[in-house]
Amino acid sequence: MIRDTFPAKVSAVAAMAFLTACTPRVELAAPQEPITINLNVKIDHEVRVKVEKDLEDILSKESGLF
Repeated sequence: MIRDTFPAKVSAVAAMAFLTACTPRVELAAPQEPITINLNVKIDHEVRVKVEKDLEDILSKESGLF
């Protein structure tokens, strides 16, 4: 009976050793030099204001309001 289980135990130990050796490893490290990021950004915007006809008339009549 001991002879029947010995190969199974050896196989199990070999399998455990093989799986332990294949464990993935991720390593993170900070860079030695600072990170430089160059960005060229162009911001273009458009503002649309709708003024009702009455308000537009008031503003045109009293130009010194603002």
